[in-house]
Amino acid sequence: MSLFPSIDSIKYGILRGMISKYTYKGLVWIDLESPSKEEIMSLMDEYRLPVLVGEEMFNPTLRSKVDLYENLVYTVLHFPVLKPGITENALEREVDFIIGKRFMITVHYETVDPLHEFSKLFEINSFLDKSDIGDHAGFLFFHALKELYKHTQFELDELHELIRSIEHQIFSHREGEMVRAISKANRVLIDFKRAIHYHGDILHSLETTLKEFIGPNFVFYIRNIESERNRIQSTLDRHHDIITDLRETNDSLLNEKTNKVIKRLTIFSIITLPASMIAWIFSMHSQFLALDEIDNLIMVFGAMILSSIIVVYYLWKKRWL
Repeated sequence: MSLFPSIDSIKYGILRGMISKYTYKGLVWIDLESPSKEEIMSLMDEYRLPVLVGEEMFNPTLRSKVDLYENLVYTVLHFPVLKPGITENALEREVDFIIGKRFMITVHYETVDPLHEFSKLFEINSFLDKSDIGDHAGFLFFHALKELYKHTQFELDELHELIRSIEHQIFSHREGEMVRAISKANRVLIDFKRAIHYHGDILHSLETTLKEFIGPNFVFYIRNIESERNRIQSTLDRHHDIITDLRETNDSLLNEKTNKVIKRLTIFSIITLPASMIAWIFSMHSQFLALDEIDNLIMVFGAMILSSIIVVYYLWKKRWL
C-alpha cells in the first residue's frame, strides 16, 4: 500500500491551500492551518463532527481541554515555540486534536514545524511499517504528540546553550551586560512553563478518556507521553534553578565591582580632603599670606602634599588600601 497521499487529497490540498490529507493502512490524518469556514463545514459533514467541535475550530482556544463525544475525542494543547535567535519571549502555538476511530484531524492557526516533520514520516515506508501504529487513529495522535514534545525538548536544549553562554559571559567580567540577558532567558522559561502548565492535567484526563474510547491497552502509550512531558518539566525546573543561581552569582559580582568602585572613590576623597582643607583655609586668609611669593606658594603646596602622604600612610598601615 502506498503511503503517499492519494491524488484526490493532493488536489484538495492545492485547491484549499491550507489543508493536507495523509493516509496509512486505512487511517486518515487531516491537517488544517488557519482553516476557512468552508473547510470546517466540509469536514463536519464528512466526519460527522459535533457542532460544538466545529465552533471550537473556528477560533483559537485560550485554555487546554479534553472533551469526549460519542464518536471522537477532542483535545486542545498549547506548545511553546522559540523565536529565531532566542532574543525575545517564546511564542505559543495551539494545536487542536480531533481523534476518531479511523481519522485524526489537527487544527492550528500558525505554522507548527513538528507537524510538518510528522507529515514527512508518511513518505518513509520503512519508519511507519516498523512502528507500532495500530488500527486506531489514536496511534496517530500518539506519534504526533511525541513529535511535538521532541521538538519542545530540542528547543529547551537550544535554551540550555544560551544559559551556558550567559554563564561564560558572567565569568568573563561582563556582569553588567548579563543582567538583561538573564532576564530574557528567564522570561523564555516562564513562557515555556505557561504553555505546558496544564499538560499534566490534560494527559491525565486523556489517559482515562482514551482508555474508554480506544481500549485499556492504549494506557501504555499515554503514560509514555506523560513521561515525555515529565522530562520536559524536569528540564524546565533544572534550567530555572540554573538561571536563579546565575542571577545570584551575577548580582554578587556586580555588588563586588560596585563596592570596589565606591571604595576607590572614598579613598580618593579621604586622601584629597586634607589638601582641599589647606587650600580652602589659605584661600580664605590670603591677606595674611602672600601666595604670589614663591616661598609661600611652595610652603602651601608642600603642606598639601605632606598631608596627603600622611593620609595614604595611615590607610596603608590600617590595610585599607
